[in-house]
Amino acid sequence: MRDGGTSGFVDVDGVALYWESHGDAGVPLVVLHGGFGSAASMAPLVERLADTRQVVALELRGHGHSGDDDRPFSFGGLGDDVAAVVTALLPHAGPVDLLGYSLGGGVALATAFGHPGMLRRLVVVSYPFRATGWFPGVRAGQAALSAAMLEQMRPSPAFTHYAAVAPEPARFATLMDKTRDLVAADYDWSAEVAALSVPTLVVLGDCDAIAPAHAAEFFALLGGGLADPGWDGGRATDSALAVLPGRTHYDIVAAPDLAGAVAAFTA
Repeated sequence: MRDGGTSGFVDVDGVALYWESHGDAGVPLVVLHGGFGSAASMAPLVERLADTRQVVALELRGHGHSGDDDRPFSFGGLGDDVAAVVTALLPHAGPVDLLGYSLGGGVALATAFGHPGMLRRLVVVSYPFRATGWFPGVRAGQAALSAAMLEQMRPSPAFTHYAAVAPEPARFATLMDKTRDLVAADYDWSAEVAALSVPTLVVLGDCDAIAPAHAAEFFALLGGGLADPGWDGGRATDSALAVLPGRTHYDIVAAPDLAGAVAAFTA
């Protein structure tokens, strides 16, 4: 954990969910990691943003230090977890900003769908609003994910970190199966995205696991990119789109321009 930060757990329906808080100014920004990630995997972004504001990194159930139970994952359930932690941890903060990367982006969207009054701004990094937004090879990999791949995962940084901090390290195989069941399912959140009232920043790399054309479609659902704004620069939407040059799904969190885009949008 970054020096000077604080950390702890919030009990949500009998499951202890881990959080870290860094910085102490401004509207809190809550940050959600990707699949098999943790607060530590979001450290490059957190460290850049915490210099000027409070940033709270949450660990989803079953990930990192957080506990889990035998219930399957669902985006709605994980979004409810986020809302419960924010309510317990930041009861007087008012609406907060929420950022989710990859799997965390799907959870961030679910949080916005289920708890819109809790959010001031939403940032979705590298996650499509529809399952077919992923490239076909990515979808195939999601469907193939299972506990049978545990030995392949053992040398990975994700497994090494999990084994070091998880309350039950032997549950990594279960995490793989539960994550597969979550991300490989078909979904289409077009209607929910179009109904969002919270200003939303859609971010992806130009070499991401999602086509830039899908990001443009995502932005259009939010009311953006549909017409020339005119000479006075009037915008039809408070939402925004950022495509980061030279970035992939796997290095976007460490990109300085991601932190810059987030800081500008949530200022």
